Amino acid sequence: MGVVLWCFLTTPAKAEYMKYKDPKQPIPVRIQDLLDRMTLEEKIGQMVQIEREVASAEVMKEYFIGSVLSGGGSVPAPQASAETWINMVNDFQRGSLSTRLGIPMIYGIDSVHGNNNVYKATIFPHNIGLGASRHKIGAATALETRATGIPYAFAPCIAVCRDPRWGRCYESYSEDPQIVQDMTDIIPGLQGDIPNDSPKGAPFVAGKNNVVACSKHYVGDGGTTKGIDENNTVIDWQGLLSIHMPAYYTSIMKGVSTVMISYSSWNEIKMHTNRELITGFLKNTLGFKGFVISDWEGLDRITYPPHANYSYSIQAGIHAGIDMVMVPYNYKEFIDGLTFHVKNNVIPMSRIDDAVRRILRVKFVVGLFENPLADNSLVDQLGSQEHRELAREAVRKSLVLLKNGQSLNQPLLPLPKKTSKILVAGSHADDLGYQCGGWTMEWQGFNGNNRTIGTTILAAIKNTVDPSTNVVYKENPNAEFVKSNNFSYAIVVVGEHPYAETDGDSMNLTIADPGPTTIRNVCGAMKCVVIIISGRPVVIEPYLASIDALVAAWLPGTEGQGVADVVFGDYGFTGKLPRT
Repeated sequence: MGVVLWCFLTTPAKAEYMKYKDPKQPIPVRIQDLLDRMTLEEKIGQMVQIEREVASAEVMKEYFIGSVLSGGGSVPAPQASAETWINMVNDFQRGSLSTRLGIPMIYGIDSVHGNNNVYKATIFPHNIGLGASRHKIGAATALETRATGIPYAFAPCIAVCRDPRWGRCYESYSEDPQIVQDMTDIIPGLQGDIPNDSPKGAPFVAGKNNVVACSKHYVGDGGTTKGIDENNTVIDWQGLLSIHMPAYYTSIMKGVSTVMISYSSWNEIKMHTNRELITGFLKNTLGFKGFVISDWEGLDRITYPPHANYSYSIQAGIHAGIDMVMVPYNYKEFIDGLTFHVKNNVIPMSRIDDAVRRILRVKFVVGLFENPLADNSLVDQLGSQEHRELAREAVRKSLVLLKNGQSLNQPLLPLPKKTSKILVAGSHADDLGYQCGGWTMEWQGFNGNNRTIGTTILAAIKNTVDPSTNVVYKENPNAEFVKSNNFSYAIVVVGEHPYAETDGDSMNLTIADPGPTTIRNVCGAMKCVVIIISGRPVVIEPYLASIDALVAAWLPGTEGQGVADVVFGDYGFTGKLPRT
């Protein structure tokens, strides 16, 4: 008897067949099989998204964390290479894979105009300047995000900015809901083109060259009173449906995988607590089957002051229908709080299961169970020449000609490339950071030319003019210098300094000093073209009479060559105003 038992014990146990690990099984079967195996602790872990600063393989394993993100400017190292990013993401992933069920985590990042936190990435124009080629830009952004091992982009922002005083107006494609709806073409660019037989409302990601997209911020973020960020949108139901909702219908039709909730309120009800709009309308009426994610500390900001009653905030947010919470730091408090609510029947298990089912659905759709670890196969896509050419083309198409010559029959543009001497002036002529705007390298953007790779407008001008043309750059010349130097013409580049979110709220919409002085000194003395770098319309009326030609260049990104392409006539102006 003993011998038989001994033989039995040494026979290796055959690994149990688990349906959720079998890619041949339909996704609903895989989800249900996995869900049935999960403990409450494992389920709640899936609902948590933490910042990379507090993440480690150990934390991922111990708390069953479902997702990690980089906040604006949060990078593994200054000027980190694509390989460094991949190694970091894979390190976190190995922690997740070492758990009992081996559920992969999903890493997200704000790729809102290219993979804009990453050194050397192609920075595309911000949304306010984007019109053409959005599908291609989505595809390029997906490749540059995947190049760093990241499968999830918090884009596009489909806000309809109704008041340019809002600090996020540049993240909005237009004040016109129809234009914003058209711009959702970027979603199939990011995620891949949805097949005709895809079930309505189901998330879709084509493969390893694509990313999970995120339509944001649901809903009414661009309609707040006086454009105050995170504030209250006062509008009736019909207005909400006709202005702020249309791009969400279109996003869902195109298979968007996630939707992010807005900090703002609708008629005094915080969107992060609005069960009627999140569960009732988005999930049940529109049939959205991906997952709903909070904004950064979105639960904290349900109360004022933030985090004043976190237990209540957890209950209200999860009850409303939020599936994944961008905590992003105090994850233990969130896990303990949510666990308490479930164990005390404040939040039903059915609500937790709905959240986890949606999160797992997206993870299965994107192929994370089959390919959890990133490889280096796409690193060459980061800042590739092809993508820079695409960004340069987008810049050309974004430029809007607002004035050309003091009379119609005497246009100043296009400028001649061959002349004796030209003046380039202005704070924004030789500043890559100013040219890119917020959400670039840092949350609030940067200034100067040493944070990433690109072409400033000054460099672009020098590249474009005839070799015999003398280009003189003086940032803020006095009138005497301008008059005494015999310049053929001047190019003045001024505008707003970078900003993001609430820091960008402005009640006066002026250009930054010394911009007005530069315009007066230069344009008061000679023929000049003024190029405005801004995230929204700005006040230019007081200087308009002295300006011979005026160009709105919005926030063009790293490829300043696109500006010179049009100003010197290699291409014509085709851009139209996205705003009145």
